Amino acid sequence: MERQDRRIGFLSAAPIGLILLVSFLAPLLVIGIFSVMPQKVFSLLNIPDFSSYKLVFTKGYSKSLLWSFGMAMTSTGILFVICWPLAFGMAKVFKSFSLVITIAVVVTLFVSENIRLFGWVLTLMKGGLIEGHLRTWTGLTFEGALYNVPVIVFGLVYAYFPFMLFPLVQGIAMVPDDARQAAADLGASRWQVFREIDLPLSAPGIVIGGLLSFVLAAGAMAESKLLGGQTVIVIADEIETAFTYGQNWPLGSALSIILILIIGSLSVFGVSRVNLDLIMGGKQS
Repeated sequence: MERQDRRIGFLSAAPIGLILLVSFLAPLLVIGIFSVMPQKVFSLLNIPDFSSYKLVFTKGYSKSLLWSFGMAMTSTGILFVICWPLAFGMAKVFKSFSLVITIAVVVTLFVSENIRLFGWVLTLMKGGLIEGHLRTWTGLTFEGALYNVPVIVFGLVYAYFPFMLFPLVQGIAMVPDDARQAAADLGASRWQVFREIDLPLSAPGIVIGGLLSFVLAAGAMAESKLLGGQTVIVIADEIETAFTYGQNWPLGSALSIILILIIGSLSVFGVSRVNLDLIMGGKQS
């Protein structure tokens, strides 16, 4: 009976699965073919050429990759530290009030990320809300907090806060209260309970939240443009420039493939370490 149900489920999902597979793989296939074309060529009918990949490592594009991944890792770490206490409260303490917090966080996603970042530009710029009011009230002035790496990281943390918070809530909710209470009764300190009980048992939520935050931050571009004033050039900006202003599709494709391979490898490794059925509410195998 179970085998028949699986067969019916597979056949039912096959059409939409095929559509999703084709729509997902087709663009990647085109990008992959363009990445081995000669420079500034717009036709697929050319002899394969790997000069675009050579440019990635000889023209400073690797520096953009390092900046993107470095800021993504930093923002992901900060997000974990910030979100853990709130996620723990939502999962274990606040009870029904957690719905209010959830709605408050989700509502921010109804507004475009660019509009929200422009709001921070107006707040942090010289003559903006903070500096303008400070000068009016105290006579003090400063040059503003924009156009540096820390403010870019702040923008990444602000933009991707929900993507770390909600998986953490789900992960922490899976930790049995009995296990925490038993550890405390046996004399474990709060740090030991956190290290030996909370972290291991909520690992699926931590991994999913970390992956979501890291992947989105690594491919982000608006934060570096709006808040950072392109103080550093991230890899997403290099890809956009190659495809648009540079009109160099092979180079843009090669940069895209490298970014996809790195992020894809990290994602596959991370997902393979967690039980997705468990975090989605299924039974543990």
